[in-house]
Amino acid sequence: MTTVSQGHDRPPKGARPGEFEYVFPAIRGVQAGREYYVTMWPMRLIPKLFLYDEEELPPEMRAQRTLNKARVPEMARYIVDNPDSYTFSALTASVNAEVTFNPYQDISGPADKIGTLTIPMDARFVINDGQHRRAAIARALEENPDLGDETIAIVMFVDPGLALCQQMFADLNRHAVRPAKSIGVLYDHRDPMSLVAKQAILRSPFYRDLTELETNNLSARSRKLFTLSAFYTADRALLEDFEEADADKRIDRAVTFWDLIADQFPAWHQVNRGEVSAGEIRRDFIHSHGIVLHALGKIGNALFREHTTKVTLARRLKPLRGIDWHRSNSATWEGRATVGGKVSKGTSNVLLTTALIRQTLDLPLPPDEQRAEDAFKRGER
Repeated sequence: MTTVSQGHDRPPKGARPGEFEYVFPAIRGVQAGREYYVTMWPMRLIPKLFLYDEEELPPEMRAQRTLNKARVPEMARYIVDNPDSYTFSALTASVNAEVTFNPYQDISGPADKIGTLTIPMDARFVINDGQHRRAAIARALEENPDLGDETIAIVMFVDPGLALCQQMFADLNRHAVRPAKSIGVLYDHRDPMSLVAKQAILRSPFYRDLTELETNNLSARSRKLFTLSAFYTADRALLEDFEEADADKRIDRAVTFWDLIADQFPAWHQVNRGEVSAGEIRRDFIHSHGIVLHALGKIGNALFREHTTKVTLARRLKPLRGIDWHRSNSATWEGRATVGGKVSKGTSNVLLTTALIRQTLDLPLPPDEQRAEDAFKRGER
C-alpha cells in the first residue's frame, strides 16, 4: 500500500523532519553497481506523479521520444474493454531526489532486500520507458476511475541526470524488436479476425503444413509457402462487410474459399507432396506471395456476394489456372505486382493485381481498381 507520511510523526530512517513523503512497498536490487528499486503503484498515481511536459523541448534536452498521441486511444481502449484480462508491463522511471529504503528486517540476507521506499513529495519523476502506457492509463482512468485502485510495477532508478536518462532510454530500446505479425495473430485471442485467420489454417491439414505461423519472412530454404500474417490480411479482405455473429460461420467461409483456391494451383499440391521445394515455387511464381493472397481475398468477397454454392464458386474460380503466374512474365506483372522483378505489396500493386484477376474472371472493377488500371495503361505507374 502506498502511504503519505509527515516527517514529525515517526520519520523513516534518513527522512528530514517536517517533510511530506510518499512511502511505497519496494524490493531493492543492484545493477551496474547502482541500487534500484521495484515498487508497486496504484494506477491513480501514475498521471499525477509522471507528468509529461517535455514536448516543447528540443530532442537533445529530453529523456524520451515525443509522445505519439495517435497510439494512446487504442491502448486506453484496450484497458477499458478488458478490465478482467488486460496486461501492462512495468514502467521504468527515474527520480531526482534522495530516497530512503527501509528494510523490513535489519538482518543480512534476502530479507534486507524487501521493505519500503520513502520519496519526498517534491521529487520529480521521469519515465525512461513507458510514456505511452502512462498516457493510456491516464485516459483509461477518465473512463473508468475504478481502475485507480489497481497497481502497476515501477522499476525506479535514483537521480541519474539527463545524460544517463537519455542513455537508459537508448539502452532499453536498443534491443527491442517488435514481434512478427504472424505470431501476434497466432497469440491474439481478442481480435475476431485473428481467430478466423488462424483457425482457417489450423483446421486445414493442407494449409497448416504449408503456412509459417511465427515469422513474416520466409527464407529461401523454408518449406513453407505462406505466412499467417498474409492470410490475416487476405481474410480481412475476404470477409469485409460480412457481419456473421457466429465466428464458426466466418471460419467455415474462409476454409471453403481457400480450399477452392488451392484446387486452382497444382504447384501448391506439389509442394505439399514433396515433389518440388517451396523455395522454388516462391522464386519462380508469384501466386503464393502475400499480394496475390490479398487480391484473391478481395475476389472471394465479390464472388460470395454473387454465389453461395461450393460448386458454383469452384466453376467461377477455374480461369485462375489460365493466368501465367511466372514471375518472369514481366509483360503481365512488371509494374503491376512486381517492381524491378521483385514482388511489391504496395497499395497500387494490390489494386492492379486484383484488377487483372477480376478481368480474368469476368468480374466488374470497382472504382478504385478501375482508376488504378486506367493509370497503369497510360503508363502512370
